[in-house]
Amino acid sequence: MSTPARQLLKLLSTSLTTFEKVCAEKQFEIPDLNAPFHPASEVFRSDPVAGEAANVLGAAALQLAAIFVPPQISLYHMVGGFFRSTALRVCLESGVTEILREGGPNGVHINDIGAKNGQDPQKIGRFLRILSNHHVYREVKPNVFANTRISSMLDTLKPSAEILAHPEKKDENTHGLPALAAHHLDETFKAAAYSWETVSDPRTTDSPTDTPFSRYTGRKETLWEYYQRPENLSKYKRFNIGMQGVQALQPENASLDAFDWENLAPGSVVVDVGGGVGAASLPISRKYPELHIVLQDLPPVIEDAKKVWSEELPNALTSGRATLEAHDFFTPQPHKGANVFILKQILHDWADPSCVKILTQLREAASPKTTLVLMETLMPFSCHDPGADLGREVPGAVPKEAPAPLLANYGAVNDMGHNADITMFLILNAQERTVVEMDNLLRRTGWKMTVVHRQEGGDSTFLQSIEAVPV
Repeated sequence: MSTPARQLLKLLSTSLTTFEKVCAEKQFEIPDLNAPFHPASEVFRSDPVAGEAANVLGAAALQLAAIFVPPQISLYHMVGGFFRSTALRVCLESGVTEILREGGPNGVHINDIGAKNGQDPQKIGRFLRILSNHHVYREVKPNVFANTRISSMLDTLKPSAEILAHPEKKDENTHGLPALAAHHLDETFKAAAYSWETVSDPRTTDSPTDTPFSRYTGRKETLWEYYQRPENLSKYKRFNIGMQGVQALQPENASLDAFDWENLAPGSVVVDVGGGVGAASLPISRKYPELHIVLQDLPPVIEDAKKVWSEELPNALTSGRATLEAHDFFTPQPHKGANVFILKQILHDWADPSCVKILTQLREAASPKTTLVLMETLMPFSCHDPGADLGREVPGAVPKEAPAPLLANYGAVNDMGHNADITMFLILNAQERTVVEMDNLLRRTGWKMTVVHRQEGGDSTFLQSIEAVPV
């Protein structure tokens, strides 16, 4: 039999051949590591065959590295993760990516970087060099660095002089990913240092005020209470811009594909529970004007939602086919017998006891014909799921698995969901859930999972949708 390394090499070869063939036929651009990112370089992922080939290529390459890189080095890729995070934060906050973009593909000397951002050139060079080892930035010649496809994702696309002169405005009117990265490298990074102290303390509870983040701040407060303190409002603004970056990473039609809205009778009531300003329900209302949308959230959020809907879909409000109302989802649900309750990324913000309260309130308000639609990240197992062999009764419950000998979930290629899961623990004492954990949560609260809708291309990262009915 061939060795695992030979099997991986074969997967690399066949997948690369497939990928290049599809790209040639459909005139897709093949990514260039040393060129700045732009959307055209990712169009190939819209094709299921090319997208799958790219996933297998990435997973196989990483698994080959795990075999042949000395184990102590692989271990310290994990242990030393905070070294790279530290370096990346310095570069992000000091405008290095923007300075390198302005310098062009030939690169910028560390002395010139330091002259622009006021940082010690030697330290900047050390930070850039460790990141260049992982293809985040590129050392063109000694002490001269340039951007790569990866580092360009941190570019605000603003002049470096502007963001250095007004760092508080750096993230305004940007695509949001630099703000998201800055949030993770600041609040989340600092909370991570208190993980063991939190989980090892027998006094730790499931409360959102009892988190690694609250241990870092030294206050029994939620993340949201932290953000409301005057000295942290700029971080709250950055967080909100970062969440717009998350939206940009999610499928454009996620809520439209989450349920068969066309089969609802005209006048059916769809309640968007904890729906923010309407990221899920606005597209539904726009495409299906015959449905009655109820958007619920806390009072300050609803005030913001009124502005958004008045600008984007004013007729929905004036005609009465959309209602925006203040509601706390831990209290009884006022819309009894609604046709659909939809919750987009709500449960991942809460530990199980709180989720039980939310789902129980909805179950008590449901009629036998009510459908619950959950839009959440579903965490796949890294091993083979025996449910695939047993024919689990819920369609879509078992995700597409990678070919052997790859990890069943494609490994680090699909790491974003795992990053989100640990982030939820660090700052909210919450979690992303496997389909088994989600099923158990639903059963405990009087719901039965009926189908899981998964995104095309085997993406395990964002917004799978789960339908459930009362039992």
